[in-house]
Amino acid sequence: MKIVSRNEELFRDALSCIPQPSSRTSLASCNKLIRFEDISAAAFKIQCGVQKTPCMYSRLSKQYGMDIYLKKEFLQYTGSVKERGVLYLLMSLPQEQQRKGVIVASDSNFSMAVAYHAAELRVPVFVIVPTGTAPARARTCRDYGAMVISYGTTAKDSQVHARRLAQENGYLYLEEEDSAVYLAGLGTVGLEMYEQVPKLDAVIFPAGGHCGLLAGSAAALKHLNPHISVIGVESESFPVLQQSLKAGHPTEDQACNNHHFYGDVSGVCFGSNSLQLTGKLVDKVVAVREEDILVSMLRLLEYERATVDAEGAIALAALVAGKLPELKGKRVAVVICSGNLELHLLQQCIARALTLDNRVCRFSLVISDCPGDMSKLLEILAREEARVLDIKQERTFVTSELFTVEVTCTVETRDKIHTSQLRNALLERYPRTAWTER
Repeated sequence: MKIVSRNEELFRDALSCIPQPSSRTSLASCNKLIRFEDISAAAFKIQCGVQKTPCMYSRLSKQYGMDIYLKKEFLQYTGSVKERGVLYLLMSLPQEQQRKGVIVASDSNFSMAVAYHAAELRVPVFVIVPTGTAPARARTCRDYGAMVISYGTTAKDSQVHARRLAQENGYLYLEEEDSAVYLAGLGTVGLEMYEQVPKLDAVIFPAGGHCGLLAGSAAALKHLNPHISVIGVESESFPVLQQSLKAGHPTEDQACNNHHFYGDVSGVCFGSNSLQLTGKLVDKVVAVREEDILVSMLRLLEYERATVDAEGAIALAALVAGKLPELKGKRVAVVICSGNLELHLLQQCIARALTLDNRVCRFSLVISDCPGDMSKLLEILAREEARVLDIKQERTFVTSELFTVEVTCTVETRDKIHTSQLRNALLERYPRTAWTER
């Protein structure tokens, strides 16, 4: 958590040093690496303000050949694990600063957690967002009790405006970073999992740019049992954590995508504290493809009735992609940390995931334009138990012989084997059937 205001001296009791607003890493360079006692103190202090989420045995276990336990942090009130670090920081504020208020400048999970918990603690809270922010996210922050202000067309504009308001009015400007207080709050996830699942062999966390959850929880788990394997997972498209570990300092991936689907998965590696803890305590960091994340989202929706975003699904994606074969037969906990996916994105993601999972396919073929030929095609689809989602006929622009119809079908199948059986049946009757590759 990066803290910037003209009242920074108020945090002398909460933080180990005074951060300077001019440097993004100044806080990290001054803080000591968190201790287990810090995480225990955070757990005690926030126990009445956040959910002790379940860590439940999953039906996915049989499919992937290991005992999988899902830590369902998306069940937090704001749908995100960020609440833990945010609440601990807000509770650590001196009363004078709580009276004056705090301000944030984004529409992220972090900002929603600040909006909710600050309002619950009766701390005035202001959220500055760009004008292009999704109305649903702005409305959510407003419903939590924050004063939401639209300003500027970019995140940078909003941040500059928020800092100016903080200086003029005495608000505390909060930006997600990796202070000891914030990491200790996030580290309570590791503490809970250790209590909830005995004899853990490994724990898998989302990583990416904002790796505070990974770093803080690793500190708790490795203290309790150094033999537990701690694994981080990030996107192949934005391997900022692996790049930062290799370079020895936080780096920014120039390819980072600001699309809402990616969320914190594509963020910059934000601090030296998290990076040091990760390098010291985390056993392995792997990268997964976007396709693996989408299929992971589908698995969670089908098997766990859990609607999650990319950040929430990315840890499980490492198992979906087969990136961790060494965990076969082991007892593994997976953190599902976030469930704030916009509805229009959810629809697109599930539709794409079904295609990637070989359960929705499309093909084109040419039949004669005679009575009964269409019904013969439909009979084959019915016999093969394929569900027709869409069917289109083209007569005018067909380039083959006269009096024929080009038919394009989109169908749903059970799995890859079923799709292959359908394809063979169609090719036997219509040898020139063309399949649209996924």
